Amino acid sequence: MRAGSALRRAASFPFSTGEGKPPRRAWERSLSPLERVRRMLPPEKAAEVGRCAAAPQDPSEEKAAAYPEVAAAQPGSFRAGELVLAEMRRKYNRTLKLMCRLVVGSVLASSGGLLPHRDIIGQMPGQMLRTSAGVRLQVRRPSLEEYVLLMPRGPTISYPKDISAMLMMMDIQLGDTVLEAGSGSGALTLFLSKAVGPKGRVISYEIRDDHHSLAKKNYRHWCAAWKIGHTEEWPDNVDFILKDISTAAMGMKSLTLDAVVLDMVNPQSALPVVQTSLKQGGVCAVYLANITQVIEVLDRIRTSRLPFLCEKIIEVTHRDWLVLPAKIKNFKSSQVVETQENIEETLQKEYEENYLQDQVVFTEGEYNEPLSDDTETHCSVPYVARPSSWQDAHSAFLIKLRKFGPLHA
Repeated sequence: MRAGSALRRAASFPFSTGEGKPPRRAWERSLSPLERVRRMLPPEKAAEVGRCAAAPQDPSEEKAAAYPEVAAAQPGSFRAGELVLAEMRRKYNRTLKLMCRLVVGSVLASSGGLLPHRDIIGQMPGQMLRTSAGVRLQVRRPSLEEYVLLMPRGPTISYPKDISAMLMMMDIQLGDTVLEAGSGSGALTLFLSKAVGPKGRVISYEIRDDHHSLAKKNYRHWCAAWKIGHTEEWPDNVDFILKDISTAAMGMKSLTLDAVVLDMVNPQSALPVVQTSLKQGGVCAVYLANITQVIEVLDRIRTSRLPFLCEKIIEVTHRDWLVLPAKIKNFKSSQVVETQENIEETLQKEYEENYLQDQVVFTEGEYNEPLSDDTETHCSVPYVARPSSWQDAHSAFLIKLRKFGPLHA
């Protein structure tokens, strides 16, 4: 019985290949999408589709496909390879921010639907676009502050509010040489690179290999995106060094540092090393998470008699406010009375300045109407002004140490 079935199977494949395998049936071949469509059409329509597919592509289209930046006709428009920030309005006056690199053929996926990158390339920053679900997105280039908040992280970054305070502490000028101990994710490194300019230099030490690689990666991604979206290049002025700063005394003897910033767990171990290269009168800014670390640093300076004077210890806090028009209630009918400004909702409402939590609604009637001499300049409707329910909490303590010289008799 089994032999008979085997003979019948062998007879069903009279034309076998040299390897003893039966030829593949026509319906077993994988068909391309074009072939599947052609099989569903009448013969005359199928022939027309075949002629269109075989027609040569326009050279200009081939060039635009090979070089997407050619398609961006307007100067300053988005080009493939640069970073884009998409903002989508959500409930309770909140905004979802998404950052990605533009790649032809890729799609920006969000909770509000999909947006192909090809729809963004060639558009101007600030343009409003719709996703596949009909949700409006505003696309623009991210600022450096937004990039460091949205870029990939390993360790916790130094937040922009603290970075700005440290830059003022150190009083960094164009052309300065600054040493950073603790590259982390590269947030502070990018701001230092911008502050010293093309003629300056930033030397960034990191002891961990994974943090060192991540900081270099984030720095290079920002530089590459900047080069595509701007006429000038980002300055290549950062030297990333994978080494413990406490053991780098020999390599720092020939350096003259204008400023030093320490963002590490034990900054007191690095103070004896950096103080020899820091110029007299230069500032060393220390970024610490808790107050006990501040005490340890000050105690090390006192016991080791290091030439540093503690000028200030600060904690940077921001207080966000919510200011928006109030809804006036008609107590007779218990209905909300809307003013003319609130009724005439226009596209200006989509261009709100949104933060992550509480936002201010600016309508066209409030900000876009020209003011004449006869127009009243005071508020026509009551406003609600209160602190935001979401506030930035503690992030770090900042110490400002200044190096002093010996006392002359």
